[in-house]
Amino acid sequence: MVTLSTPIEYIKGIGPVKADVLKKELNIFTAHDLITHYPFRYIDRTKFYNIKDVSADLPNIQLKGKFISIEIVGNKKSKRLSAIFSDGTGTIELVWFKGYQWLHTKFNTKSEYVIFGKPSLYGSKHNITHPEVNEFNDDYVKTLSAYQPVYNSTEKLKQKGLDSEGLRRIIKQYVGQIKEFDVPEFHSPDFINQHKLVSHFSALINIHIPSSEQALAAALLRLKFDELFFVQLKLLKGYKHRVNHTTGFVFKKVGPLFTELFEKYLPFELTVAQKRVLKEIRSDLGKGKQMSRLVQGDVGSGKTIVAALTMLLALDNGFQSCLMAPTEILAQQHFQTISKLFASINIEVALLTGSTKEKQKKNILEKLLSNDIKIIIGTHALIEDSVKFNCLGLAIIDEQHRFGVAQRSKLQTKNTTHPHVLVMTATPIPRTLAMTLYGDLDVSVIDELPPGRKPISTVHYFESHRLRLYGFLREQIEIGRQIYVVYPLIEESEKMDYQNLQQGYDNLLNEFPLPIFQISILHGRLTPLQKEYEMERFAKAQTQIMVATTVIEVGVNVPNASVMVIESAEKFGLSQLHQLRGRVGRGAEQSYCILMTGNKLSTDARLRMKTMVQTNDGFEISEADLKLRGPGDIQGTQQSGIMDLKLSDLAKDATILNKARNAAFDILDADPELALASNLEYAKIIASKNSVFNWNRVG
Repeated sequence: MVTLSTPIEYIKGIGPVKADVLKKELNIFTAHDLITHYPFRYIDRTKFYNIKDVSADLPNIQLKGKFISIEIVGNKKSKRLSAIFSDGTGTIELVWFKGYQWLHTKFNTKSEYVIFGKPSLYGSKHNITHPEVNEFNDDYVKTLSAYQPVYNSTEKLKQKGLDSEGLRRIIKQYVGQIKEFDVPEFHSPDFINQHKLVSHFSALINIHIPSSEQALAAALLRLKFDELFFVQLKLLKGYKHRVNHTTGFVFKKVGPLFTELFEKYLPFELTVAQKRVLKEIRSDLGKGKQMSRLVQGDVGSGKTIVAALTMLLALDNGFQSCLMAPTEILAQQHFQTISKLFASINIEVALLTGSTKEKQKKNILEKLLSNDIKIIIGTHALIEDSVKFNCLGLAIIDEQHRFGVAQRSKLQTKNTTHPHVLVMTATPIPRTLAMTLYGDLDVSVIDELPPGRKPISTVHYFESHRLRLYGFLREQIEIGRQIYVVYPLIEESEKMDYQNLQQGYDNLLNEFPLPIFQISILHGRLTPLQKEYEMERFAKAQTQIMVATTVIEVGVNVPNASVMVIESAEKFGLSQLHQLRGRVGRGAEQSYCILMTGNKLSTDARLRMKTMVQTNDGFEISEADLKLRGPGDIQGTQQSGIMDLKLSDLAKDATILNKARNAAFDILDADPELALASNLEYAKIIASKNSVFNWNRVG
């Protein structure tokens, strides 16, 4: 008898050879894995097109007719099977480059066939390459469905007959054997009724073999709800446990250091948003529980000043603080900014990175342990075992999505009582993604820019506008401004035809020759000292143009730089384009971002350029980015478990996510540890895997 735990090789139609490929290509090991390999879309196989209506803009289409001719054409190096197919309204060429000798014997000109595939335009005629072909007979008619599932496959699977159609046949026959008692139901009847869900059994049947449009919608709702519910249950259980059981240092007072800096030496008036976030942080620090708060703020919104003032709250209460950044450039930037700010109140700040010399590092480590260093800024070097604090009370992690979970956790173990944790990101995160990535954190948002900042003017230029670009850059240099020019690559790639940094540097030297102009160059292959030298020259306005890769994406702050040119902008995602744009607009002068692209752009690339030109709002951009790319490509999601979502789309399923989150809240409000008998199954499920639930592996 086949159960959900049956190894895949024992399922009818698979066997050891196909099983081996399924394991390697799709991580399908058991019947459960097979049945949770969900379709990614459905096609209406009851609909037929007329050949006269075919266009290359159509998706996969279905035709019904007969072959007029079938012949192998071409020379030895480029043989193919070419067939002319007619349905009475017109003809279309069908082409196969593989398996053509076998296919040549399979088809005839007398039978009626159904053709399924994606039409394309070759010259002035339409054709379909490697279409699916079935003889149109009574047996085929029985298989016609308005909701035929389409499954992801791979080239290696297709070679073993496990393309979408092969997988569909195997899954269909297996689903037909499943009985309701085979499928675990982990929600109570009351829960299912309350949230208007169908049974788990019904959902699994109808996701693969929908009986109607309504049945498919109900199946999708149930399976998406479960995915998101167990993610939220796990996150919120951790949140509840931290709030209810962890202790934290109490920062009782707002002392003289904070007050003096706040009242006398702040370089600008804090925005209402900054004051609100500081108030939320101060409230956390006085509760006697460990703070775990995420501060989101668009580029230039002033997160660093909030972090610096929080450090002073720790210092006023007798505790040390550290700030960990993902790159040396960003750590250096924070060190310079905070050192300059704290110099006015005579507070020394230390810097520890991988480039710190051994003698200097030894001195820093000794002073940290003796409490002679109260504030330290650094990179991953801060989590090395040799780094020990006297009384670390506050750990700040910047651009935290660039650190692994284990790295962030290690920083918290630098004290017996875990320090308060403040994590910051300049990458605006859509609300649905934030709820899933950071559902166990309290979240603050700095949603306004400091006064006096002018919106950055963004334009999109094609390569044909390059002379206009050079003229504009000269104008900006003549009035004393500086310019970033960012390239996606360091050297030529055989796979990409994007202009690379070195070629771009040479081209700029031709247009802006030495010694009249000075150009810096900055990329990831320079040593830390070389990077520091180039950045210092640019910061001191000794060079007018900085040619760089995305190493300058975060942490570079030169207020006099007013122009950001992004070459091959179509290669960048929206979030990265927005981050790069945020390197300018830091002074009072009008700043510009120029997106340079080739003339041929994909639909998505055109939409990205249009979005950048239309808005400077990072949160609006992040929502557009999520819709375009999905959560899997958004920075940080790889570490979160979000990549394991099989059905849920965080750009579209906000309503289901809210419903699932509220349901998880209700359960945990009544039973924070999931200790009641009715919740033990939930506890097992969220303990069975690091991220999204896996109900088959729960004993």
